[in-house]
Amino acid sequence: MSGRARLMEFSASLLATTAMAVPAMAQQAAPPADSDVIVVTAQRREERLQDVPISINALGQAKLEQANAKALDDYAKLLPSVSIQSFGPSQAQVFFRGVATGSGGPPLHIGPLPTSSTYVDEIPVTTIGGMVDVHLYDVARIEALAGPQGTLFGASSLSGTLRIITNRPELGKTTGSIDLQVNKFSKGDFGGSAEGYINLPISDNAALRVVGFYDRTGGYIDNIPGSRTFTLDDGDDDTELPVNNNALVENDYNDVETWGGRAALRVDLDDNWTVTPQFLYQSQIAHGGFFYDPTKGYLNVTDYLPSRNKDRWWQAALTIQGKLSDWDITYSGGYFERKVDNIADYSYYSVAYDSYTYVDDNGVTQPGFATYFPDANGQPIDPTQTSHQNDKYTKFTQELRVNSPTDKPFRLAAGMFLQVQTDKIGADYQTVGIGSIPTPIWLTPFGTSDTVFLTRVKRKDRDYAMFTQAEYDIVPSVTLIAGVRGYAAHNTIYGFSGTNSAGNLDPANCFPTSMPDVPCANVHKKQVETGAIWRGGLKWQVSPDVMLYGTVSRGYRPGGNNRRPGVNPFKSDKLDNFELGWKTHFGRIYFNGATFYQKWRDLQFGLVPVGQNGVTNTYNAGNARIYGVEGDLSARFGGLSLSASATYVDAQLTSDFCEVDPVTKNIVCTPGVPPAAAKGTRLPIMPRFKGSATARYEWPLGATTAFVQGSVTHQGGTRTFLTDADFAAVGPTRPFTTADFSVGAHWDSWRIEAFIQNAFSSHGALGRNTICATEICGAYARTYPTKPQFFGLKLGYDFE
Repeated sequence: MSGRARLMEFSASLLATTAMAVPAMAQQAAPPADSDVIVVTAQRREERLQDVPISINALGQAKLEQANAKALDDYAKLLPSVSIQSFGPSQAQVFFRGVATGSGGPPLHIGPLPTSSTYVDEIPVTTIGGMVDVHLYDVARIEALAGPQGTLFGASSLSGTLRIITNRPELGKTTGSIDLQVNKFSKGDFGGSAEGYINLPISDNAALRVVGFYDRTGGYIDNIPGSRTFTLDDGDDDTELPVNNNALVENDYNDVETWGGRAALRVDLDDNWTVTPQFLYQSQIAHGGFFYDPTKGYLNVTDYLPSRNKDRWWQAALTIQGKLSDWDITYSGGYFERKVDNIADYSYYSVAYDSYTYVDDNGVTQPGFATYFPDANGQPIDPTQTSHQNDKYTKFTQELRVNSPTDKPFRLAAGMFLQVQTDKIGADYQTVGIGSIPTPIWLTPFGTSDTVFLTRVKRKDRDYAMFTQAEYDIVPSVTLIAGVRGYAAHNTIYGFSGTNSAGNLDPANCFPTSMPDVPCANVHKKQVETGAIWRGGLKWQVSPDVMLYGTVSRGYRPGGNNRRPGVNPFKSDKLDNFELGWKTHFGRIYFNGATFYQKWRDLQFGLVPVGQNGVTNTYNAGNARIYGVEGDLSARFGGLSLSASATYVDAQLTSDFCEVDPVTKNIVCTPGVPPAAAKGTRLPIMPRFKGSATARYEWPLGATTAFVQGSVTHQGGTRTFLTDADFAAVGPTRPFTTADFSVGAHWDSWRIEAFIQNAFSSHGALGRNTICATEICGAYARTYPTKPQFFGLKLGYDFE
């Protein structure tokens, strides 16, 4: 039986079960809604959201479930200060408040760290090649902390910090849930999920919480028939080579399968000390691509080679919390390992090079023979190229933190932090069959393999820090805040990257190595930086329901190394944030917000210089400034709940980003030569306006409590790239609005819900990008769409 048939059978069974369960199980109305009070740990201690002088969007478990949010694309639209740049599941980067440069192509592995950090509970899981896309189930909340958070959360918290807080084991009670779902894209495939957790008391002082999930998301992009003819760049019509994609034609070819779980054990050693070890595992395989080609029609592509992203990761974590006298002590440590295996259709690189030419010594334009690879019989092989990238990430993290009593006028948090993260990078750009033919005219494979561009590099980033943050109540209603973090960063890369050419194998720059599968080591660099960042502010509790605050803070992102010989390392960039905010509560209405001004200095930018075979270097591109205002409003009137949030951002360069010198490969400003991006150029990725609003109404219906909910999200258009040439090649995204609706009921321990997302089939674009450098592939740019119309049915059961 096929996967689709099994899902359809599962769907029918679920619907039948639901139909029988509703009348049989509806015995009494559900308990009243949870309290509006939200508790967060944004300052590394538990506090009411309304008391924290930081701009925070907190999405609690109920909010996430009501929005049917399971992955990054689902909840990012609920966070107005957040924008994403994505190539599909587990291939995205997150940005706060417009702190983004929009470097082209897939996420860089030898390049800058992300501008925002991601935490699961107390431990960072940030990786350079794409954010870990944690499947959300049994999650207490998501905390989105906008603005630099470096004092308490360290490197890469330049623009903000995203925290995923899981539910912890509870003592003395057995509880659990089972959740089933069947869903379908209106013009795509079926999907479904099964999720569950159980909380088990082991003894009076110990409890175990175990979570498991399986989720299959159907595809919605069609790989339609197509053909192309390679001229083989030799000027001879007799050697033209037609190719087609008949073997890969498939509807709904971008399906995703995700499964995994976690287990957490809580042991109270006594009244003061608690030990909580936890283990998480997730495996995800995404087939096909998640961009569509506008020239082929909405949600259509013509791919000539298979695409797949396989992402497996696990984390072992230990948290110890206790007291020494009346001081709180917290130790958190973890080891994280992630393996990503990505295969992508890189054929448009070959198409672009099929028209490659050069000018000879006599000034005559000659064919480049860039795609002409004759076999032993003189017959050309298909020059189509594929990209195969393997990464193995590890992250070892240790933090020890102390907090003074929270009921004193003077309060202190201080600690030490250590992190060592590695990335073992393997990349092969291949042309099938090229390894078994006579040496090509210009592009020699490595040995008998089909690899024509090879990367085998080990990257190691070490971070060390000491930090402290203090609060002092000048008077009971006015609090002075100050913090500092001293850091040291030591980053190295070692290995080989390049083509099998004399320039890359030059003994003067490529040294003997014991690394397997490489001819020599032409990359051996390090970058060491030390410094300090800070935070200061005032908090004024005007009344029990009104709080005002002002903050000045600095965040940083460590520098790093470029793999190309002769290209200088890039240094750290820093973001200074000046913010005025408010937290208010008037009767049934909560209104929080902030205005901010940010200065971004020496911003790190990935750029492909002309003639570099599509290899990206990272440069410090200049300076930028960002103005903005953000706010959220919520209210409850009986069974009616209303909420809305929005952000307006104006972000632009404050200095020219000049051109790359073709000889030194470094950025230079030449009088009379237009810059790559002039002062005043808008920063990419983040729309000027992004907002969402939700209305939910619950009412008694016989023995049940029924509900209906509607949400609307609007996002403005974006500039897709920073440099003018890249932006001209790819173009902007346009504004769009989507609407989601759901209806359902809950009674006793049962829940049932039907939902539809993007109900009016908005063809919104979250991004436009290319699979290789825009210089080469800009004419073949594709669009990353918002999720197309999607509907489903959920059934849940809670027990205790």
